[in-house]
Amino acid sequence: MGKAAGTLALLGGGEWRPGSRDLDSELLKASGAAEVVVLPTAAAFEHPGRAVERATEHFKGLGAKVRGLSVLHRTEATEKSVAKEVEGAAFVYLADGSPLHLRSVLKDSPLWDALESSYEQGGVLAASGAGATVLCDPMVDPRGGAYTVGLGVVGNLAVFPYHGRAADHMRERSLDLLPNTAVLVGVDEETALIRERDGGWKVGGAGKVAVYRDRKPVQYESGAAVDGLPTK
Repeated sequence: MGKAAGTLALLGGGEWRPGSRDLDSELLKASGAAEVVVLPTAAAFEHPGRAVERATEHFKGLGAKVRGLSVLHRTEATEKSVAKEVEGAAFVYLADGSPLHLRSVLKDSPLWDALESSYEQGGVLAASGAGATVLCDPMVDPRGGAYTVGLGVVGNLAVFPYHGRAADHMRERSLDLLPNTAVLVGVDEETALIRERDGGWKVGGAGKVAVYRDRKPVQYESGAAVDGLPTK
């Protein structure tokens, strides 16, 4: 994917909780939409219906509706009729869950093409936990903190979700194996690293974002601009 066109929000987990209320209100405003398309794909084996229900209640309090798109398996993502459900969507949100399942469902599918298109046309694309890792390349592998290939909405950036409570050995492994060309960013729950339409990055939500520079974390509070991150 090329130059940023829409707004990208990479959450560290804990989506649709009180701490992300202001963040999601900001994303709604950026989208100009009254409806959020929610994909519970990553939560396919963890009560995906409940994920959509949480999102519905959360955004109801913000004056917006939720349309859940029940894409739980690869076959559904390859159906052109499903892809049309997100064509031109102004705000799409990927729920947390299994990053490996999410990647296997979306990769090289008509649905993924439609998601990319809606984002490139100026839409908001938000992803929490698993989704945030998958949208980046390289992608942090949850099976041990190493790396695998992500979907590449952002290249040379790796997101480490649930950073505030991550195990030290997992964090150290991700640092040890980080490619020389990539930047590792730790994102707390109810917090997002946001790439705006002009390509600039900032922090939103209740927690902090840590950017690892020379293996040491530089902490950024909510509202702070973050320099030195990839623009593509």
